[in-house]
Amino acid sequence: MTAYILRRILYLIPTFFGATFLAFLIIQLAPGDYLTQLELDPKVTPETIARLRAQFGLDRPIHEQYLLWMHHLLHLNLGYSFAYQAPVLDVIWPRVVNSMVIVVPSTLLLFLVAIPVGVYGALRQYSLGDRVISFLAYIGLAIPNFFLALIFMYLILQVYFRTGVMVFPVSGMTSSGFEQFDPWKKILDIAWHAVIPIIVVTTSDIAGFSRVMRGQMLEVLSQDYIRTARAKGLAERVVVYKHALRNAVIPFVANIGGILPGLISGAGLVEVVMAWPGITPLLLDSLQQQDLYMVAGFLTIGLVLLMVGNLLSDLLLTWVDPRIRYE
Repeated sequence: MTAYILRRILYLIPTFFGATFLAFLIIQLAPGDYLTQLELDPKVTPETIARLRAQFGLDRPIHEQYLLWMHHLLHLNLGYSFAYQAPVLDVIWPRVVNSMVIVVPSTLLLFLVAIPVGVYGALRQYSLGDRVISFLAYIGLAIPNFFLALIFMYLILQVYFRTGVMVFPVSGMTSSGFEQFDPWKKILDIAWHAVIPIIVVTTSDIAGFSRVMRGQMLEVLSQDYIRTARAKGLAERVVVYKHALRNAVIPFVANIGGILPGLISGAGLVEVVMAWPGITPLLLDSLQQQDLYMVAGFLTIGLVLLMVGNLLSDLLLTWVDPRIRYE
C-alpha cells in the first residue's frame, strides 16, 4: 500500500505541471489582459503600464510567464490580483470559507438523505412511496438551481408582503449591523441566511443521487449472492445493509474525488442569484476583468484538491470492496 501511494504521488507531479500549464495557456489565449483595460484610462500613463507589465512579467513570452508563476507557486504564492490589489490567496480564502458555509452542510445533507431514500425506493419498488419519491426527484432534476432559488425568493417575498414577516432572507450572507453582534448571534445570523441556499443546492443533488442509488441497489439485490444470503436465513437487515448496500455504494466512493474541489467551487449560480459572497461571483468577476493570476490560482486550488480527492477515493475503495488490492 505504501509503495502504491508513493507511485501515485509521483504520477501526480507531471499531471500537476501539465494541467497547470494547459490552464495557464488557455487563460492567456484570451485577447488582452487586465492592464489592457487600464490603457483606456487617460489617468494612467503608458510608462506606468509598461512598468507594471515588466514588474509582473507580462511582457515576457507565455512559457517564461508560466515558469515565473510556477516559481512563486512552489513557494505557496498564488500570485497577485490586479483587480483587488492583494495577494490571490488573501482574496480567495475568505470567499472559499463563505462557500463552504453552503457546500459542506449541503454535502452532508446529500448523503444523509439521498442514500436512505435510494435504498427505500429499491426495497419498495413501484410502491406508492417509491412513485412519489420518483416524481419529486424528476421535478428536482428538471428545475435548475438558480431558477429554484428565484422561486423560493418569490414565495418568501409574497409571505412578507402579506404578513410582514421575513421568514428567511432572500439575499446576502449577513444582516445589517452584523459587526456589532456577539459571536453566537453572528453564527445564528449566518445560519439563518444560509438555510435557503443550502436547500436549493441540495435539492437537485439529492434528486439525482437518490435515483442512481436506487438503480444500484436494484442491480445488487438481483445478484445471486444476495439470493444465496437470503436462502441461508440471514436477517433482511443484514442482507440489505451489510451485503447489498456496501456493494451498491462502490461507484459513489469511486467518484468521491470530486467532492473536495466541489467544496471550494462554491454553489454556482445560486450564489450569484442570492448575492451570497462566495467563490462563484468572485470567479466570474475575475474572468470579466481578465485577472490572470486570480483565475489561475482558483484553478490550481481546484486541481490540487481533485488530485488529492481521487487518491483518497482509490484508498477508500480498498475498505469498501475487499476484492481490490493495491500492490
